[in-house]
Amino acid sequence: MPGTNLTREEAQERARLLTVDAYEIDLDLSGAQEGGTYRSVTVVRFDSAEDGAETFIDLVAPAVHEVELNGRTLDVAAVFRDSRITLPHLRAGSNELKVVADCAYTNTGEGLHRFVDPVDEQAYLYTQFEVPDARRVFASFEQPDLKATFRFTVKAPSGWTVISNSPTPEPRDDVWSFEPTPRISTYITALIAGPYHSVHSSYEKDGQSVPLGIYCRPSLAEYLDADAIFDVTRMGFDWFQEKFDYAYPFAKYDQLFVPEFNAGAMENAGAVTIRDQYVFRSKVTDAAYETRAETVLHELAHMWFGDLVTMEWWNDLWLNESFATYTSIACLAYAEGSQWPHSWTTFANSMKTWAYRQDQLPSTHPIMADIRDLDDVLVNFDGITYAKGASVLKQLVAYVGMDEFFKGVQAYFKAHAFGNTRLSDLLGALEETSGRDLKTWSTAWLETAGINILRPEIETDSDGHVTSFAVLQEAPALPAGAKGEPTLRPHRIAIGFYDLDEAGKLVRTDRIELDVDGERTTVPFPAGTARPAVILLNDDDLSYAKVRLDEESLRVVTEHLGDFTESLPRALCWASAWDMVRDGELATRDYLALVLSGVGKESDIGVVQSLHRQVKMALDLYAAPEWREAGLTQWTDATLAHLRAAEPGSDHQLAWARAFAATARNPQQLDLLRALLDGAEEIEGLAVDTELRWAFVQRLAATGLLDDDEIDAEYARDRTAAGERHAAAARAARPSEEAKAEAWASVVESDKLPNSLQEAVIGGFVQTDQRELLAPYTEKFFAAVKDVWESRSHEMAQQVAIGLYPALQVSQETLDATDAWLASAEPGAALRRLMSESRSGVERALRARAADAAAATA
Repeated sequence: MPGTNLTREEAQERARLLTVDAYEIDLDLSGAQEGGTYRSVTVVRFDSAEDGAETFIDLVAPAVHEVELNGRTLDVAAVFRDSRITLPHLRAGSNELKVVADCAYTNTGEGLHRFVDPVDEQAYLYTQFEVPDARRVFASFEQPDLKATFRFTVKAPSGWTVISNSPTPEPRDDVWSFEPTPRISTYITALIAGPYHSVHSSYEKDGQSVPLGIYCRPSLAEYLDADAIFDVTRMGFDWFQEKFDYAYPFAKYDQLFVPEFNAGAMENAGAVTIRDQYVFRSKVTDAAYETRAETVLHELAHMWFGDLVTMEWWNDLWLNESFATYTSIACLAYAEGSQWPHSWTTFANSMKTWAYRQDQLPSTHPIMADIRDLDDVLVNFDGITYAKGASVLKQLVAYVGMDEFFKGVQAYFKAHAFGNTRLSDLLGALEETSGRDLKTWSTAWLETAGINILRPEIETDSDGHVTSFAVLQEAPALPAGAKGEPTLRPHRIAIGFYDLDEAGKLVRTDRIELDVDGERTTVPFPAGTARPAVILLNDDDLSYAKVRLDEESLRVVTEHLGDFTESLPRALCWASAWDMVRDGELATRDYLALVLSGVGKESDIGVVQSLHRQVKMALDLYAAPEWREAGLTQWTDATLAHLRAAEPGSDHQLAWARAFAATARNPQQLDLLRALLDGAEEIEGLAVDTELRWAFVQRLAATGLLDDDEIDAEYARDRTAAGERHAAAARAARPSEEAKAEAWASVVESDKLPNSLQEAVIGGFVQTDQRELLAPYTEKFFAAVKDVWESRSHEMAQQVAIGLYPALQVSQETLDATDAWLASAEPGAALRRLMSESRSGVERALRARAADAAAATA
């Protein structure tokens, strides 16, 4: 990680000593079109609690020219080292520091990222500062609890627009002078600059007026559906302000779709940056629009939870992210006028699947993680921090009641506005409004790791009447290497009872809600009641637990999974089946049969697309090798049949076209891909537009049916940033030793590629049909990964460490090679964690393969 690794103890000591008042930051970006470095001048005023004390300020810069503290010029060579400037002999009370430096543009999506659009050859800039990267742009006390006001002054090329946290001023002589921000943390300050296209509107209600802006590059302007984005934004303003009882806390709200963004979006105060892949260039399914809407609402929720009230230290990162995730999904589910009232289905189907996977890795950790330093937090943006935390907040809402939950949140915002908090501050407010003691609940849910399994225990008499009913709770052993002990937890769950109606549909006939605690909880069920066809634990998905079906329910669900009239119970059963595959309890071949029997009845397009991904993953990684090709053939035949049968122009048709393109394998199927690409054949209603063309191109390249010249010709049709990424992936996907060597060298032996192109090359390089071709790279990976980790920025190194790990080489040899590397390389904690997680994936795949092979002989 470029820059010294700040520890929690150092941050606590600096916070004890300092109170930061204000920053004035002057940046000269007038040479941004050419790149290189830029002049950064920072003046910061702060108070010291002690006379004569010493501290440091953070700065990552190629050159520091001047450091002046309280009128004294300090020797730069003596005080600037390893991204820190030592500040000696502070005065008790007020101090003023001035730092003049040359800072560098980046192409990694960290700090001040610079991108040149191949369409207009113009440079576009944006900042990304979370976790510790404001220090790449200006000298800063880089920790969340040293809030201050920020006044930015920026000189930019003529014709550019500059956007920051404060409202955009009129420039004078190409200098943009912004008003100071409210008190905020360094990591949510922002600058976006370039000849961006913009659309403006406002949010108006009860005398409140908030200016709204949406920005993107001109080359994407024709695809920008600004009205739809404004509609979701206004819906969020309405719902959040009502639920939070606190007016939007900043002067305006801009959303900027920016290129080569590493994450989904970032909650910079009043200036949210969002990956510009959300400006859809081609037809996408409604699931993509729902995902974008959730992202928009997630970042808007952060304006209160994260920006207005901010965690004291990164231990409580989960609270920021989980709260934003929970409330964004809740807004989609409950807000008036939402197009996605089924959003809890999507949450159960995607976010919770991510959480369950993360919670079964050796790196599993409590939701409230122990964050010792920046290295720890950088690898902690994971399925526990986001998805498990949001699941547990949903459980907390069920436990205390939604009205009481939001009353507590309202009190929390009013008490801590523009300040910093710990988890105990929120729990205290919730205890006050709900009357519940949350200390035991918090210990069980937030301070322990791992997952519970809930199983029904049902006994019936000879006439099929229920004689006893209980819920059994298990706490499986944590994965090898994980810290902590298995924990039974209190669960507030609903139990749904379903029967088949005359039309053959599974309809809920009854529902019980109760608290489950300990190993066995008796369910109040009237004696002599006929047993329903399906008994579904955790119906409505109130809690966070793996759920299993009893034998009779499993039999009915296996035959009728697609026949639930509601999408959420279907999603819960699909998720349970997928979890059983990953746990080796359901063979891949049986999972494939289950999907093929039910997916045609699945109406929720997000669930359909998840099933596509999961089936392909199961066949690639979890199927017995001797059966894999047969399974892939069966699946590919089904994708083509569904493609041809789908309603013309429908979301399902597009989803099946993509699923077919991902797996087409025999000559006839590949000929069809080629004919669809060339226009020699058409499928009614299927628009082979830009993005779908690239899906076909990449599969044809990966199977050796497109050469360099043909890939270049496709890029000539789409000479854009997206086209450049797709072409790079297609070249890396070619099944030749030369193509693989070229791709490997560009990523591992060189650091010249920008973040988005490196990601594309890695994605193209790793092809599941090319295991033998990729096998020699296992040894090369272990030889190179530590050097890459130590010489690259965090984002770039993590792409390599995760993306090029030999996950396709599912064998004991891969496990042994990983173990040998872990023993000899002595990696730091962050890299050790990533490698252990990847190793765990291979270990799980081996177990699942054994289960699949056993099913063949059962």
